[in-house]
Amino acid sequence: MRTAILFTMCAGMFLVQLDVTVVNVALPTLGSELNANVPQLQWVVVGYSVVLAALLLAGGALGDVVGHRGVVLTGLAVFGAASAACGLAQSAGWLVAARAVQGAGAALLLPGTMAVITGTFPGRTERARAWGIWAGISALALPAGPLLGGILVQTAGWRPVFWLNVPIVAAAAVATRRLVPPDVRKRGRVDVPGAATAALALGSGVYAVIAKTPWVGLLAVAAAVAFVVVERRSAAPMLPLPLLRSRQTAGANLVSAAMNFVGLGSVLVFTLYLQDVLGADPIAAAAAMLPMFVPMVLLGPVSGRLTARFGPRPQIVAGLLLGVAAMLNLLRIGPGTGYWTLLPTLFVLSVGMGLLTAAVVTAAVADAPDERAGIAGGVNNAARQAGGALGVAVFGAVAGEPAARGSFVHGLHLLGLISAGLWFAAAVLAVVTVHGRVRGKRLEPTG
Repeated sequence: MRTAILFTMCAGMFLVQLDVTVVNVALPTLGSELNANVPQLQWVVVGYSVVLAALLLAGGALGDVVGHRGVVLTGLAVFGAASAACGLAQSAGWLVAARAVQGAGAALLLPGTMAVITGTFPGRTERARAWGIWAGISALALPAGPLLGGILVQTAGWRPVFWLNVPIVAAAAVATRRLVPPDVRKRGRVDVPGAATAALALGSGVYAVIAKTPWVGLLAVAAAVAFVVVERRSAAPMLPLPLLRSRQTAGANLVSAAMNFVGLGSVLVFTLYLQDVLGADPIAAAAAMLPMFVPMVLLGPVSGRLTARFGPRPQIVAGLLLGVAAMLNLLRIGPGTGYWTLLPTLFVLSVGMGLLTAAVVTAAVADAPDERAGIAGGVNNAARQAGGALGVAVFGAVAGEPAARGSFVHGLHLLGLISAGLWFAAAVLAVVTVHGRVRGKRLEPTG
């Protein structure tokens, strides 16, 4: 029974991770059918990740208050209904709104599945094995997303990319209701003002970048200040600010945000480049993107073992410097160059992120007290999602419309320089803030 619960929770988490990447390869096709421009396509991606990042911590807190089983069921229902709405979308605005609701469902699912697994496997050894399976299945969503999306788009259109979720969600909901026992509710309340100000800050910040509207950027700054004030005064804050007093925790979260800023932003522009500039069909474009995902998946466990032996700093610095080299390679791309010029960027960036991910999560939670390790992991996950949403916004805004090949390639050159500079600064930050060793901590994956 416990094995069945584990794989049911893995199915939920797989969908959350899958929908981060599966839609990218469908963007040119749905853009053509829905008459959507690049800013609207950016919102198809970030509408999901902005809401997921903004509500992630609130989703975990809600589970503590009302019970994680109920939150998982609610998350599955919301995610499934929103997926169906995505598949029925008749306009870009409809699709973006449905993607945002999907993100809300994902924000309930991600922490909820983690909590159910934690309660199902109380022993340290068995829990570690369960986390290993959970992390492995979740990681498979990275290469599966573009490949599955490419096959579906080319053979059946873009709508089945979303409809595919519905039967999986229905089966997971039935299994959750039958297998997972109700958990004990805790006293407390959800930090609604914190969640609202976080969502406003992140959403308006992304909108300001995509729409190139400075006044909305000021709203984002004001909302961010309001979020800090709210969290300082809250009796049950969504983000306990004392966690960030640790130099390592703060530094690791900034590095995490920078990692996904470049990683997810690159997925968007590389997909557009492959299909709209090089003329690849969806399946060919998906296969061409695999070098950006497969090394990352394979190196995840290796990075975990290296981090346990040498501490997180060497892997973080090495991964970031590899990323610097990868993004500088974009300067070699021209309107007439082919896939083989882009390939070193895809592969080396993936190797860098493979080294980074486990190490940066370890660094983010290592200084947290044991009773707050889960919250620290959630904060790091939120930082990664927020960085990814901003990355998609910035990368799309800088690259512009791929139909204008010359300016799009120039945008890729500029993005290569921006990304290399950002990751080099992150490497310096890691040297200054992250400890050489992590002692006395047993850490669990955070998604």
